[in-house]
Amino acid sequence: MSQLSSSIDAVEQTPEVKAETATRRAGIGKAGIIAIAVILLIGAIFALGLMRQQSGQPTEGVAPNFTLQTFDGKTISLTDLRGQIVVINFWASWCGPCQYEAPELEAAWQQYKDKGVVFLGVAYTDTEREALKFLEKHGITYINGLDFKTAISELYGITGVPETFIVDRQGNVRAFFPSPLTQTQLSKLLDEALKQS
Repeated sequence: MSQLSSSIDAVEQTPEVKAETATRRAGIGKAGIIAIAVILLIGAIFALGLMRQQSGQPTEGVAPNFTLQTFDGKTISLTDLRGQIVVINFWASWCGPCQYEAPELEAAWQQYKDKGVVFLGVAYTDTEREALKFLEKHGITYINGLDFKTAISELYGITGVPETFIVDRQGNVRAFFPSPLTQTQLSKLLDEALKQS
């Protein structure tokens, strides 16, 4: 009897048995441990993506200069607009959130176009045909053009759309938004920029 008891005690002392006993006592099975591991892994991936996104975008200092070929055949560079507040919006016709944001941006453009504010739409990984259909559908009247070979998007570290930058009259990045904006949000930002410029 004592030999049997010693054998049981020896088995209970192995690390595998101890771990299994501890998880049973805690009420966590193998499925629970796997679920926790998956959640931690997803969290780590999300955090790394967020860090990469934030490190890639210019969120302060001088806004990187670029030249945009507009859909009406003109060429405009960011430095040409120095002295005005510039809203740079990266969007795409295939982007769901951009569909909701487009009318908000157009409304804000109509509100501020005579107040020293310029809107620039940069179509990200899109075709001219689809981009023009999008602009017509939403009645967009501010300056827009395609981002050929994603040169502008890479310069600004774009990781998705919509993303918006506000550049002040001195050419510095004043704000960055990696999500859709409403007219109300944009109006508040532009009012502040106009007061301080």
